[in-house]
Amino acid sequence: MSGYSVEAPAGIRRKPDPDSRRRELCDAAIELLAEDGVKGLSHLKVDRRLGLPDGTTSFYFRTRSALVHASARRVAERDLSELTAATELQSNAVPGPSGLSRLVMASATGEPFARTKARYELMLQANRDPDLALVLEGNSERFLVLIRDFVERMNPRDTPIPRAVLDQQAYVLTQLISGIMLAFTAGDDTITDAEELDRIMAAVVAGIAGAH
Repeated sequence: MSGYSVEAPAGIRRKPDPDSRRRELCDAAIELLAEDGVKGLSHLKVDRRLGLPDGTTSFYFRTRSALVHASARRVAERDLSELTAATELQSNAVPGPSGLSRLVMASATGEPFARTKARYELMLQANRDPDLALVLEGNSERFLVLIRDFVERMNPRDTPIPRAVLDQQAYVLTQLISGIMLAFTAGDDTITDAEELDRIMAAVVAGIAGAH
Protein backbone atom coordinates (compact mmCIF):
# COMPACT_ATOMS: atom_id res chain seq x y z
CA MET A 1 0.00 0.00 0.00
CA SER A 2 1.28 3.45 -0.88
CA GLY A 3 2.63 5.42 2.09
CA TYR A 4 2.47 2.42 4.42
CA SER A 5 5.49 0.59 5.83
CA VAL A 6 6.00 -2.09 8.44
CA GLU A 7 8.57 -1.42 11.15
CA ALA A 8 10.61 -4.27 12.61
CA PRO A 9 9.58 -5.01 16.23
CA ALA A 10 11.84 -3.52 18.88
CA GLY A 11 14.84 -5.70 19.66
CA ILE A 12 14.76 -7.54 16.33
CA ARG A 13 17.57 -6.81 13.91
CA ARG A 14 16.50 -6.12 10.38
CA LYS A 15 18.21 -8.50 7.95
CA PRO A 16 20.61 -6.56 5.72
CA ASP A 17 20.03 -6.50 1.99
CA PRO A 18 22.35 -8.76 -0.07
CA ASP A 19 24.63 -5.95 -1.22
CA SER A 20 25.08 -4.62 2.33
CA ARG A 21 25.77 -8.14 3.57
CA ARG A 22 28.42 -8.68 0.89
CA ARG A 23 30.14 -5.42 1.83
CA GLU A 24 30.05 -6.43 5.50
CA LEU A 25 31.57 -9.82 4.70
CA CYS A 26 34.27 -8.27 2.53
CA ASP A 27 35.18 -5.73 5.20
CA ALA A 28 35.66 -8.58 7.69
CA ALA A 29 37.69 -10.48 5.09
CA ILE A 30 39.92 -7.42 4.63
CA GLU A 31 40.65 -7.39 8.37
CA LEU A 32 41.57 -11.08 8.21
CA LEU A 33 43.77 -10.55 5.16
CA ALA A 34 45.65 -7.89 7.09
CA GLU A 35 46.09 -10.20 10.09
CA ASP A 36 46.69 -13.61 8.52
CA GLY A 37 47.38 -13.06 4.81
CA VAL A 38 45.58 -14.66 1.91
CA LYS A 39 46.36 -18.20 3.04
CA GLY A 40 44.80 -17.50 6.42
CA LEU A 41 41.49 -16.31 4.97
CA SER A 42 38.50 -18.65 5.09
CA HIS A 43 34.72 -18.50 4.94
CA LEU A 44 34.44 -19.82 8.47
CA LYS A 45 36.81 -17.19 9.87
CA VAL A 46 34.69 -14.43 8.31
CA ASP A 47 31.54 -15.96 9.83
CA ARG A 48 33.18 -16.14 13.25
CA ARG A 49 34.58 -12.60 12.99
CA LEU A 50 31.06 -11.24 12.46
CA GLY A 51 29.27 -13.64 14.77
CA LEU A 52 27.20 -15.04 11.91
CA PRO A 53 25.95 -18.60 11.49
CA ASP A 54 28.46 -20.95 9.90
CA GLY A 55 27.93 -21.05 6.15
CA THR A 56 26.81 -17.43 5.77
CA THR A 57 29.92 -16.32 3.89
CA SER A 58 29.95 -19.37 1.65
CA PHE A 59 26.32 -18.64 0.73
CA TYR A 60 27.35 -15.27 -0.71
CA PHE A 61 30.78 -16.30 -2.02
CA ARG A 62 30.77 -19.93 -3.09
CA THR A 63 34.53 -20.32 -3.35
CA ARG A 64 37.52 -18.92 -1.51
CA SER A 65 38.70 -17.39 -4.77
CA ALA A 66 35.38 -15.55 -5.13
CA LEU A 67 35.79 -14.18 -1.60
CA VAL A 68 39.35 -13.01 -2.29
CA HIS A 69 38.36 -11.32 -5.56
CA ALA A 70 35.35 -9.64 -3.97
CA SER A 71 37.56 -8.39 -1.14
CA ALA A 72 39.96 -6.90 -3.70
CA ARG A 73 37.07 -5.08 -5.37
CA ARG A 74 35.91 -3.82 -1.97
CA VAL A 75 39.40 -2.51 -1.17
CA ALA A 76 39.41 -0.70 -4.50
CA GLU A 77 35.91 0.67 -3.95
CA ARG A 78 36.88 2.21 -0.64
CA ASP A 79 40.28 3.39 -1.89
CA LEU A 80 38.72 5.03 -4.94
CA SER A 81 36.08 6.81 -2.86
CA GLU A 82 38.69 8.18 -0.46
CA LEU A 83 41.14 9.16 -3.19
CA THR A 84 38.41 10.97 -5.10
CA ALA A 85 37.49 12.93 -1.97
CA ALA A 86 41.16 13.67 -1.26
CA THR A 87 41.86 15.07 -4.73
CA GLU A 88 38.67 17.13 -4.60
CA LEU A 89 39.89 18.59 -1.30
CA GLN A 90 42.96 19.94 -3.10
CA SER A 91 40.89 21.39 -5.93
CA ASN A 92 38.69 23.24 -3.40
CA ALA A 93 41.78 25.01 -2.01
CA VAL A 94 41.22 23.79 1.56
CA PRO A 95 43.93 25.28 3.83
CA GLY A 96 46.55 23.03 5.36
CA PRO A 97 48.09 19.83 4.00
CA SER A 98 46.71 18.39 0.78
CA GLY A 99 43.95 15.82 0.93
CA LEU A 100 46.27 13.28 -0.69
CA SER A 101 49.01 13.63 1.90
CA ARG A 102 46.44 13.39 4.70
CA LEU A 103 45.04 10.25 3.12
CA VAL A 104 48.48 8.66 2.85
CA MET A 105 49.33 9.42 6.48
CA ALA A 106 45.94 8.10 7.63
CA SER A 107 46.78 4.78 5.99
CA ALA A 108 49.30 4.10 8.76
CA THR A 109 46.73 3.71 11.55
CA GLY A 110 43.41 2.09 12.38
CA GLU A 111 41.09 0.62 9.76
CA PRO A 112 42.95 2.26 6.83
CA PHE A 113 46.13 0.50 8.01
CA ALA A 114 44.38 -2.87 7.89
CA ARG A 115 43.31 -2.07 4.34
CA THR A 116 46.87 -1.05 3.45
CA LYS A 117 48.19 -4.40 4.68
CA ALA A 118 45.40 -6.29 2.92
CA ARG A 119 46.13 -4.45 -0.33
CA TYR A 120 49.73 -5.67 -0.37
CA GLU A 121 48.69 -9.21 0.51
CA LEU A 122 46.37 -9.14 -2.50
CA MET A 123 49.12 -7.74 -4.73
CA LEU A 124 51.39 -10.63 -3.77
CA GLN A 125 48.62 -13.14 -4.45
CA ALA A 126 47.98 -11.55 -7.85
CA ASN A 127 51.36 -12.86 -9.02
CA ARG A 128 49.84 -16.35 -8.87
CA ASP A 129 46.26 -15.45 -9.80
CA PRO A 130 45.80 -13.89 -13.28
CA ASP A 131 42.12 -13.05 -12.64
CA LEU A 132 42.99 -11.19 -9.46
CA ALA A 133 45.79 -9.41 -11.30
CA LEU A 134 43.23 -8.12 -13.82
CA VAL A 135 41.09 -6.72 -10.99
CA LEU A 136 44.06 -4.90 -9.48
CA GLU A 137 45.30 -3.61 -12.86
CA GLY A 138 41.88 -2.11 -13.60
CA ASN A 139 41.95 -0.35 -10.25
CA SER A 140 45.44 1.03 -10.90
CA GLU A 141 44.27 2.75 -14.07
CA ARG A 142 41.48 4.58 -12.22
CA PHE A 143 43.83 5.63 -9.43
CA LEU A 144 46.42 6.91 -11.90
CA VAL A 145 43.84 9.18 -13.55
CA LEU A 146 43.06 10.80 -10.18
CA ILE A 147 46.75 11.21 -9.33
CA ARG A 148 47.36 12.77 -12.76
CA ASP A 149 44.63 15.35 -12.06
CA PHE A 150 46.23 16.03 -8.68
CA VAL A 151 49.67 16.48 -10.26
CA GLU A 152 48.33 18.78 -12.95
CA ARG A 153 47.11 21.17 -10.25
CA MET A 154 50.51 21.02 -8.52
CA ASN A 155 52.30 22.40 -11.59
CA PRO A 156 52.53 26.18 -12.17
CA ARG A 157 49.42 27.34 -13.97
CA ASP A 158 51.35 29.76 -16.20
CA THR A 159 53.64 27.03 -17.57
CA PRO A 160 52.22 24.53 -20.07
CA ILE A 161 53.22 20.97 -19.10
CA PRO A 162 53.33 18.36 -21.90
CA ARG A 163 51.10 15.35 -21.38
CA ALA A 164 54.10 13.00 -21.38
CA VAL A 165 55.61 14.94 -18.45
CA LEU A 166 52.32 14.88 -16.54
CA ASP A 167 52.13 11.13 -17.07
CA GLN A 168 55.66 10.68 -15.75
CA GLN A 169 54.99 12.88 -12.73
CA ALA A 170 51.82 10.93 -11.94
CA TYR A 171 53.58 7.58 -12.33
CA VAL A 172 56.52 8.53 -10.10
CA LEU A 173 54.24 10.07 -7.47
CA THR A 174 52.10 6.93 -7.47
CA GLN A 175 55.17 4.76 -6.94
CA LEU A 176 56.38 7.07 -4.18
CA ILE A 177 53.06 6.84 -2.34
CA SER A 178 52.93 3.09 -2.81
CA GLY A 179 56.44 2.75 -1.39
CA ILE A 180 55.63 4.91 1.63
CA MET A 181 52.52 2.85 2.38
CA LEU A 182 54.50 -0.36 2.04
CA ALA A 183 57.06 1.05 4.47
CA PHE A 184 54.25 1.70 6.95
CA THR A 185 53.39 -2.01 6.94
CA ALA A 186 57.00 -2.75 7.97
CA GLY A 187 56.85 -0.27 10.84
CA ASP A 188 58.89 2.41 9.05
CA ASP A 189 57.78 5.86 10.24
CA THR A 190 60.41 7.93 8.43
CA ILE A 191 57.66 10.14 6.98
CA THR A 192 56.03 11.62 10.06
CA ASP A 193 53.39 14.10 8.92
CA ALA A 194 51.30 15.31 6.00
CA GLU A 195 53.16 18.61 5.64
CA GLU A 196 56.46 16.77 5.19
CA LEU A 197 54.91 14.50 2.58
CA ASP A 198 53.53 17.51 0.70
CA ARG A 199 57.03 19.00 0.52
CA ILE A 200 58.44 15.73 -0.81
CA MET A 201 55.71 15.36 -3.43
CA ALA A 202 56.15 18.97 -4.55
CA ALA A 203 59.90 18.43 -4.92
CA VAL A 204 59.34 15.30 -7.01
CA VAL A 205 56.88 17.03 -9.31
CA ALA A 206 59.09 20.11 -9.70
CA GLY A 207 62.19 17.99 -10.29
CA ILE A 208 60.60 16.03 -13.12
CA ALA A 209 59.25 19.23 -14.69
CA GLY A 210 62.69 20.85 -14.45
CA ALA A 211 64.38 17.86 -16.06
CA HIS A 212 62.23 18.38 -19.14
